[in-house]
Amino acid sequence: MHENEIGTVIIDCAVHLHCELGPGLLETVYEVLLKKRLEERGLFVLRQAPVAIEYEGQAFDEGFRADLIVERKVIVELKSVEVVHPAHKKQLLTYLKLTGLRLGYLLNFGATLMKDGITRTVHGL
Repeated sequence: MHENEIGTVIIDCAVHLHCELGPGLLETVYEVLLKKRLEERGLFVLRQAPVAIEYEGQAFDEGFRADLIVERKVIVELKSVEVVHPAHKKQLLTYLKLTGLRLGYLLNFGATLMKDGITRTVHGL
């Protein structure tokens, strides 16, 4: 599957999950359930995946943990907050740069409407 096709499935699952549960639960609840939904759709999903990074010859086994990595192609960062801050968007872009992946989604399940809680970020696409 191409990144954009994977993204379509991610958004579809996130919107349905948000409609069923509503906003305001803990981020972990949405993370676990979104992973399950994506797997039910036939996608391979890593949850809380440690990502190694290297900087100036220094290797870090765990530079950060990605909430979800779907099909080893798309990073999904989940939030459940009133307002997404610019720092959250910058964080996702940094994750894309460090992993070499090209597509990521910041999904804020705290938004009243899920469509307002979706930020698509690309790097090198």
